[in-house]
Amino acid sequence: MGVFDKAKDKAEQVIGEVKEKLGQATDNKDLENSGKADQVSGEAKEAGHDLRDKAAGTVQDIKDKFNKN
Repeated sequence: MGVFDKAKDKAEQVIGEVKEKLGQATDNKDLENSGKADQVSGEAKEAGHDLRDKAAGTVQDIKDKFNKN
């Protein structure tokens, strides 16, 4: 995963946290729920990117082993 993707995922989570806290402070349930949704979305994207990177690393390791033989 690129650094840009990681930064976007983290930013989405941070923005979600801020929205959630602002919603709590202003008693705005819609804003609070939107913030929670942003956090979950950012976490899911981050997990997906991490999984993709691990799979790509595993494939590369297998290719390297076959190329050595």
